Amino acid sequence: MAMKTYTRALIPRAQQMRREMTKAEARLWFEVLRDFEPRVRRQRPIGGFIADFYCAACKVVIEVDGDSHFTPDGLHYDAQRTALLEGLGLRVLRFSNADVFENLHGVTVQIIEVLQKDQSSVSTLNPRAAPL
Repeated sequence: MAMKTYTRALIPRAQQMRREMTKAEARLWFEVLRDFEPRVRRQRPIGGFIADFYCAACKVVIEVDGDSHFTPDGLHYDAQRTALLEGLGLRVLRFSNADVFENLHGVTVQIIEVLQKDQSSVSTLNPRAAPL
């Protein structure tokens, strides 16, 4: 990552989070993002946070939010975090766990649309990914 915002101290926690992905994160990773082009990384330290998924080529962060994100405190924290990431020139996409489990096709389409806007080459998916 070519940003000054990479926080080396978060690497051990990010590695742990890669091993302990939520079910929704794992589904999105293994069925869609793992073999995505342009390359997407998971659990990436950025600006003092660990983004669920990050595409450096497109400067896009993808977050998968569980129930704790929809409390007043969670919503406030996420708004601050999104503002900080956007201040770094990143675009933040947020999906709920329910989005991933109930509408993976729609989530995939939204991700492709955003990454294609930010990338001149056409994005491709792993053939095992949700059918378009």
